[in-house]
Amino acid sequence: MLSLAAAHAHAAAKKATPSQPPAAAAPQQTPPADPGDVAYAQFQRGYYLSALAEAQKRVDANGDPKAMTLIGVLYGSGLGVPQDDAKAVEWYAKAAERGDREAMFSLAMMRLAGRGGAQDRNAAATLFASAAKLGQPAAAYNLGLLYLEGMQFPRDFARAAELFRQAAQAGNREAQYALATMHKEGRGVPKDDKEATRLLALAALADHLDAQVEYAIALHNGTGIAKDEAAAAQLLRKAARRGAPIAQNRLARIYATGRGLPENPKEAVKWHIISKAAGASDPFLDEYMAKQTEEVRAAARKEADPWLFIIANSRT
Repeated sequence: MLSLAAAHAHAAAKKATPSQPPAAAAPQQTPPADPGDVAYAQFQRGYYLSALAEAQKRVDANGDPKAMTLIGVLYGSGLGVPQDDAKAVEWYAKAAERGDREAMFSLAMMRLAGRGGAQDRNAAATLFASAAKLGQPAAAYNLGLLYLEGMQFPRDFARAAELFRQAAQAGNREAQYALATMHKEGRGVPKDDKEATRLLALAALADHLDAQVEYAIALHNGTGIAKDEAAAAQLLRKAARRGAPIAQNRLARIYATGRGLPENPKEAVKWHIISKAAGASDPFLDEYMAKQTEEVRAAARKEADPWLFIIANSRT
């Protein structure tokens, strides 16, 4: 059996650049269900034309919907063949009619974006619902977003939370983060800092950047979990290096106060310069920087310069 969740993740990774990450709603990568699957193995190795040929053989032999979905991935992502959204939609539709949940999800995303045909949010919602009933986590997450949005359905926070929980339990990090936010705010679910922090921890472990920042802050403050400033500092440093302005700001404060890491004025000023350039102003750190020697400020600015170049270019 082909692992199409992995195929989608692989395709997204191939198309992504540092300034254009894969869509948040894309299925997370999972190991192939059948390591002996020839078409998937060829796809995973980057032999896209061979994967297409093997998938086509399966379609011709027995109308395999998983093979149809893989062909849709190839055309939709332009892997080994010219990108052709219309053909991708055609193959996804064939597989969806045969009950393939990954095809339903992919076709829903195409309908939602208006790719390969006119935008049709109602059709997307129906497809998300069908795929979610079959246990497709990203479909459940996206359906939950539609319930939050309140356009296709009346706004229903409780239903959204139920769908996020379904996806979160299947390991979808976006759903884990969304459900954590709902528990923090008490919207659709009881307000529960402990459960919110538990979900943030799961999403952070799966490298969800915002979750890493919020989990680190919860650790630092002891919100819903035992206080651990040292562990929080390590997570914030990781998130800061990934470019999160809030993490950069909090890391600067940690270096300025010595809470979680030894006080380090140069590092504090460096991260303050970087986070401020990204929009995270902080009067406390402005004052802290002004008190440092010119030598410290100059060293910090020198180390911050590469970051400032990246930030400046990202705005052009």
